[in-house]
Amino acid sequence: MKYKNAQDIFPEPLLQQIQRYVSGETVYIPARAEKKAWGESSGYQQYLRERNAEIRKAFSQGEPKEELMEKYSLSYDSIKRIVYSKKEAPMLKYSATLSSARAYAEAEKMDAWIHLYLNEDGRNIPFSDGLKLFERYYFSPVQMPLRLFTRCAGPEEEMKFRIDPDWFLIHVAALEKAIQSDPDMPPLIAHYADGAFELNDGNHRHQAYRNLGIEYAYVIVWITEEAEYQDFLAKYGAYVKDCTVIRR
Repeated sequence: MKYKNAQDIFPEPLLQQIQRYVSGETVYIPARAEKKAWGESSGYQQYLRERNAEIRKAFSQGEPKEELMEKYSLSYDSIKRIVYSKKEAPMLKYSATLSSARAYAEAEKMDAWIHLYLNEDGRNIPFSDGLKLFERYYFSPVQMPLRLFTRCAGPEEEMKFRIDPDWFLIHVAALEKAIQSDPDMPPLIAHYADGAFELNDGNHRHQAYRNLGIEYAYVIVWITEEAEYQDFLAKYGAYVKDCTVIRR
């Protein structure tokens, strides 16, 4: 194996960050793996297909929809859609892009895209697991003003999640180039509660958009409580009037 001097490869700020963890030693950096097929790593699609098959079988054997709702923590409409569907929805191709998220939304599988993204590209499995604990409202990607959202992650002292300043700048700069070369970026993910938005995913992209002078971005909004759902519609309904919303 041929070794290279890190000083000849990495920009100085990134090299300094690496040296905080290892210095003067040989480090192996594995090659990037090829993108896995939809659901290959998380298995979420297979889980949904097997779960739906179980629900249809139980219903065909006489189990009431109300008991299925309780057993699988699904709404009446979700159970009804599953038991009366003629066949499974066609296989969807996942990617960490806005176009992929839209395709899932059209198939009423917005939650499936979110979990795949968080388990793979977003690398936030605890967030994915937390979303599964309760039914949520999920709005398909909708274009909204960035001024409505405030970062909760960054180098500033007031941030809920502090990020090293040098690494934050490097990541944001890389995203600026990525956005300029291919705008099909994954949508931001935000939670609406108590009359405000919390940006759960996309804080670096949010800053990159702002640096580029972009005022609007696509966002997936999720809400838990019915009262907050109604409050969101009253205040921001104009933005989501044409989008898909599901409760899962």
